[in-house]
Amino acid sequence: MSIFIPNPLYQVIMMKATVFHKHGPPDVLSYEDFESPKVHPNQVLVKVKGVALNHLDLFVRSGIPGLSLKMPHILGSDISGEIVELGSDVRDSLGVGQKILVDPGISCGVCEFCIRGEESLCLTYGILGEHSRGGYADYIAIDQQNVIPIPESARIDLVEVAALPLTLMTAWRLLITKAKIKPGDDLLIIGIGGGVALAALQIAKAAGARVIVTSSSDEKLEKSVSLGAEATINHSTTPEYHKELYQFTKTRGVDVVLDSVGQATWARSLKSLRKGGKLVTCGATSGSTAETNLNLIFWKQLEILGSTMGSRDELRTALKLVWSGKVKPIVDRIFPLSKARDAHEVLERGEQFGKIVLRP
Repeated sequence: MSIFIPNPLYQVIMMKATVFHKHGPPDVLSYEDFESPKVHPNQVLVKVKGVALNHLDLFVRSGIPGLSLKMPHILGSDISGEIVELGSDVRDSLGVGQKILVDPGISCGVCEFCIRGEESLCLTYGILGEHSRGGYADYIAIDQQNVIPIPESARIDLVEVAALPLTLMTAWRLLITKAKIKPGDDLLIIGIGGGVALAALQIAKAAGARVIVTSSSDEKLEKSVSLGAEATINHSTTPEYHKELYQFTKTRGVDVVLDSVGQATWARSLKSLRKGGKLVTCGATSGSTAETNLNLIFWKQLEILGSTMGSRDELRTALKLVWSGKVKPIVDRIFPLSKARDAHEVLERGEQFGKIVLRP
């Protein structure tokens, strides 16, 4: 007869997390006890200070066709926090107590794309909070390659800075890497108020471009002017905004359009471009099936450029604008982690100007 004696050194450490056990509306989110993650040799344990919402959270919570999750799932791609434990193989440059941001991209590191620094093209690319458990929790274990130390010289709020990584890297790749925006260019941003749009506005201004924005909210348009927008158009009261743009640009059209709305605005966005102009997109919040006038594409020699996220280098380069104060996190409001359901409802209604952040 054998007797099992529990190991007194082994103890399950619990934390609080907001999870969902099945896909559905915001009320599937549940704030509950959850086992704290174990730290592997190449990982650090991070005490989460802030985790920002993205529309991706809504899609994952509702259920993305083809995406299979281990339930219960924890959302959250944009994470800021403080290192509280180091794995045995973690580099010496990281230490306990260090304030950090999390790079939300997950890649293999060895494929042809990763080798040339194009991690977001990795064949196994994933995103924290989507393909693996994320930051809606007290703690998260992160691979050391995803850790970005926040410089001590940076004057930035540790909770609010969580608003930046995913949208900042996306906007940088769209405008700088893809569109190659330069001083004097005219940029049209469709639907100001979301994270990518606000990051793009600030990046474009830092690059010396002139920015025009649209929204259905006059309040959001007014706020965008304080961030440097040179012209605004309410696309509800002026649905043919491309005609307004032609007057503003003296019939030339804009150099670049950033449109992540998709189906509802696609045709007008293409009409807004000058000859040889570029349309960049990273999403389709109004629908993914848009009609494209091919005659317009080849006659005006337009370019349509898509992108998802960005590379590790692009994120770290873009963050230099943050550390220097040229780009700032725009936070609409902060909810406690226990109120994630309420935060999702606000995001679904599109009421926010800037990011919604959860604080554990």
